[in-house]
Amino acid sequence: MSITIPIGPQHPALKEPISLRMTIDGEVIKDADIRLGYNHRGVEKLFEGKTYIQNIYVAERICGICSHSHTTCYVNGVEKLSGLEIPKRAAYIRVLIAELERIHSHLLWLGVAGHEAGFDSFFMYTWRDREIVMDILEEISGNRVHYAINTIGGVRRDIDETQKTKILNHLKVLRERTQYYKNLGTNEPSFVARLSGVGKLSREDAIALCAVGPTLRASGVDMDVRKDDPYNCYEEIPFEVCTSDTCDVLGRTVVRINEVLQSYDIIEYVLKNLPAGDVRVKAPRKVPEGETVSRYEAPRGENIHYIKSNGTDKPERLKVRAPTLGNYPATVAMLKNGFIADIPLIFAAIDPCICCAERMAEIQDVKTGSTEIKTFDELKKYSKKFDKHTEHKKDVEWPL
Repeated sequence: MSITIPIGPQHPALKEPISLRMTIDGEVIKDADIRLGYNHRGVEKLFEGKTYIQNIYVAERICGICSHSHTTCYVNGVEKLSGLEIPKRAAYIRVLIAELERIHSHLLWLGVAGHEAGFDSFFMYTWRDREIVMDILEEISGNRVHYAINTIGGVRRDIDETQKTKILNHLKVLRERTQYYKNLGTNEPSFVARLSGVGKLSREDAIALCAVGPTLRASGVDMDVRKDDPYNCYEEIPFEVCTSDTCDVLGRTVVRINEVLQSYDIIEYVLKNLPAGDVRVKAPRKVPEGETVSRYEAPRGENIHYIKSNGTDKPERLKVRAPTLGNYPATVAMLKNGFIADIPLIFAAIDPCICCAERMAEIQDVKTGSTEIKTFDELKKYSKKFDKHTEHKKDVEWPL
């Protein structure tokens, strides 16, 4: 007999609130349902009330791990609308930060994968090395999480020869350790047995369900925005797209480790071929009327920003499709026919950032059934009024 059990929205295996409903027969998952909406922050509405420069700050806070991904995707779109061509040195520095962020993100994920599989020493070692990457980012930008490196027209910070030498020395250590992790992660019998065959996603299903990033590439699909639709200076940099044909969590692990090794190569190429010149050009305050779509290969997969300008200094509309949202349909397919004990491992394998994926367009009045868009100030007023009412009356009816 099939029954439905809830996983979340608060659960030890989920670091952010999301609700999963699992239909199970014994220990086997027959169906899965993902319910969003617990972590909405109104980010897209915030964009409409701030200038293009101010919105760099907002874009960076869509995600803590992928902060550079969102700002680069955003400023690339704004520069396209403005007809700006950034200096070559700025493009190389953007790629440098992007690949450092990819290493930082993948090492974090490898630690989480080790933890979910019961391999906590793997978690400790990979997170120790992640600290080295964060130290490099702090050396370049002054920040460990939100690097604030991007601006419209280029980057805000340059790097000197001393910094280049330090980064290259750190990479030697990281490369040696990552190679060790690759050997360990693909040969340690207990770890391999725990990941192998878990969360199967065939190549056909990965394509049909529009999976992105390492989730897609681990199903044997050679697709990467950096190669397929190059931005900044990726068309000049030699690197390989990493894939696996095992179509399971083990394949997703191997893809990420290989991508880290590729990122080391990209960073070395950038530092050894860094062009001379300025790091930014002057950008106009107002952006010409028009619309554009900007694509970016974030650590989790393809990130998309749609920007519509009405000719003022503020965007009329900005829509963000984060890679986690793109991977949700594939996650449901991966969960089906799996075991209850595999749920944390399968879900963690897409490296979910739930707050990135949370979006809301309308608010419905439950009494009248009408829907409307609320401004940020209106939402704050409703929030204060709600708190005041519920403080004295627990069963208050609230129209939102």
